[in-house]
Amino acid sequence: MEQIRARLKNTSTFTEPIKLRKRKSKLYDNDASPLQEGIFGINIYVFSVAFRLINCLLVQTSFVPDEYWQSVEVSHHMVFNYGYLTWEWTEGIRGYSYPLVFAVIYKILHFFNYDTVLLLVWLPRVLQALLAAFTDVRLYTIIKNLETPEVAKLAYFSQLCSWFTWYCCTRTLTNTTETMLTVLALYYYPLPGSKTHNSSKYLILVALAVIVRPTALIVWLPLLAFHFWKDNNKLRLIIHHCLPIAALTLGLSILIDSLIHGQWILVQWNFVKFNIVHNVAEFYGSHPWHWYFTQGFVVVLGPHLPFFLHGCSLASKRYRILLFTIAWTLIIYSLLAHKEFRFIYPILPLCIIFCGTSLASLKAWKKTSICFLLVANLIPALYTGLVHQRGTLDVMDHLQPLCDPTTSNSSQPEVLFLMPCHSTPFYSHIHCPLRMRFLECPPDLTGDGSTTDEANVFYTDPAAWLRREFPYQDTLPSHLVFFNVLEKEISAFLEANAFMRRTEVFHTHVPEGPVGETIFIYARKH
Repeated sequence: MEQIRARLKNTSTFTEPIKLRKRKSKLYDNDASPLQEGIFGINIYVFSVAFRLINCLLVQTSFVPDEYWQSVEVSHHMVFNYGYLTWEWTEGIRGYSYPLVFAVIYKILHFFNYDTVLLLVWLPRVLQALLAAFTDVRLYTIIKNLETPEVAKLAYFSQLCSWFTWYCCTRTLTNTTETMLTVLALYYYPLPGSKTHNSSKYLILVALAVIVRPTALIVWLPLLAFHFWKDNNKLRLIIHHCLPIAALTLGLSILIDSLIHGQWILVQWNFVKFNIVHNVAEFYGSHPWHWYFTQGFVVVLGPHLPFFLHGCSLASKRYRILLFTIAWTLIIYSLLAHKEFRFIYPILPLCIIFCGTSLASLKAWKKTSICFLLVANLIPALYTGLVHQRGTLDVMDHLQPLCDPTTSNSSQPEVLFLMPCHSTPFYSHIHCPLRMRFLECPPDLTGDGSTTDEANVFYTDPAAWLRREFPYQDTLPSHLVFFNVLEKEISAFLEANAFMRRTEVFHTHVPEGPVGETIFIYARKH
């Protein structure tokens, strides 16, 4: 009997750990990380990275000049000591912290003698693609911690098939990095019901977003105010988190910018002074106050718009702060005269959360809606990524051989871009000290009319400008690059100076104003 009791005792003590292990196993399964869980039978990290790398390769067009002139052009100048910096850098309204990331990549490539044009162009974009993949996973995890796995998966699907995210997320735009840092910060933000709240981590990411692009503060002001209002220990939040993080990141930014400029400088203040106080941004175009509500937001969301609106009607109270943030951002940006689609890109991931809620609730229409989203986004994604506005990048591939004196017909080639200023990238896509010039268009910062908008003067009378600028044959450039709509106006100048068309490059099916359907490269006969 004693042996039987001993065995029963041993069995009972042995079964308890088994039950505990089963409970723990079940708990871990419920809280499994995306790395363990996977989606559609594939590890979500692997799938996201593969998807965004393909995304990167299938975006071969240009969007706006800032994706080069506020990033890789600056980085190239920092590392290789030649190139061109726009007025924003000479006036100190942009910070060097963001271009410094790509400059480190360029420096490493240069150190190992691998600084080829191909790597200089694509490695920064691959880095953006990897960051985009990590952001996709983080967005999925945020929703999974707050909602059912089905809602999380449908939101993840909505994020991947968003045409505007596809179009922007692998570009070297400050708006792209601002958006990604916003999502990463939201992962640690104390949303009601969040399991991953960490004030220090999310505030660090917010501070970095503001350093990259000061306007990130517009998106985060209501979120920061909500956190401050809800926090039980407000003094500790300010003293232990907000002030040290703000001081550290701002101090580091000031140090980097001051070392490069050679003097103490606060670029964040300069940014506000030029763009808000002096309203210099309006120089680059203005739109009516309602533009974001009638056009901008509609285009950025695209086919997701009805699902977003439906998701808003189903949203629980915990998401009111996100809805308020979306509305607040649209209203504040509407008060500024200069408006662009990319400015509201940071709120797109917030909208995706509501799209997931909508799709999960549709039940009978779920499969149809998924197919609709996939097809309706695929067409604009592929068209804008592979076709629309690709000429300004392709033309640089045709000019790059001029760097090799053995293939160039001119002993000292010189290229003149007769296009709207900053239409193309520059030395970051050529990577040799080839003589190049484009029509400059700095705003009148002094207000006394002393600054000349060279592009505006040129387009007023192109033929007269060319005659005045190049009175003698020996002052002429060897190559001219311009849109096809200009050819007729300067045809007499081309014939008189023995310029012959060498290359025609497709650019867009939607020509507008001075921007034509194709780009011509003319070279002088020798």
